[in-house]
Amino acid sequence: MMKKNILSIVLLLITSITVAQKNQRIAYIDMEYILQNIPEYLEAQNSLDAKVEKWKTRLDKEARAIEVLKTDLTNEKAILTKELIEEREEDIKIKQESLRRLESLYFGPNGDMYNLRKRLVKPVQDQVYNAVQTIASRKKYDFVFDKSSDLVMLYSNKKHDISDLVVQMINIDQRRQDKKDKIEEKKALLKNDNLSDEQKEKIAKREEIQKKKEEDRLAKIKQIEEKRKQRLKERADKRKLLQEKRDALRKAQEEQKKKEDDNDNK
Repeated sequence: MMKKNILSIVLLLITSITVAQKNQRIAYIDMEYILQNIPEYLEAQNSLDAKVEKWKTRLDKEARAIEVLKTDLTNEKAILTKELIEEREEDIKIKQESLRRLESLYFGPNGDMYNLRKRLVKPVQDQVYNAVQTIASRKKYDFVFDKSSDLVMLYSNKKHDISDLVVQMINIDQRRQDKKDKIEEKKALLKNDNLSDEQKEKIAKREEIQKKKEEDRLAKIKQIEEKRKQRLKERADKRKLLQEKRDALRKAQEEQKKKEDDNDNK
């Protein structure tokens, strides 16, 4: 880890020197901030978390069952024959191997979690990377760093942060796609008024999803604004407290000096 951090710092310093020499344009993003402001990502992440929790619950249940078998064997070993002990030990061993295989199927390098994450989350991440590519091309940036990655940023000026711009571009693309989908639906309705129940259900479900996305987006905006107001209030309270401490200290010093002056005058 130390070696990795040192390499990151060296890379950043080299890049900084290059930028200074060649007057190249740089920007950075906060990937975590961007993803937390994309409703599609949050939905995908919640779906993935629900699956992971379900898998962990099953693994825990299997592990507890094995522990019960081991405890029972320990307690009953004195009254069991050698053959029965070996049979139970073999049964426990088989169940432990089965548990390890199941754990690998869920959380292994090519397990269900990896595949599900790739299916649910990767499309959203691709949206982010495409937006970054577009913005970098339009703004003629030479480097765009990810603040939340392993690359250590020793200093970052807020004016170089294009995270909000990335979120805006993704939201614009999403609204365009939603508008396009609605137009296609209207065309389908005009073309054929006798839609099947399945088609009607599909359209209704899509509208419900869009409504939920908009509600989530507005709720997220409200949450961000509330956090911003809370931070401002905390800063104001902190400044007020510091000022009160300074005033109290100054008053104490003045009173102490007055006492000393009075003593000197006596």
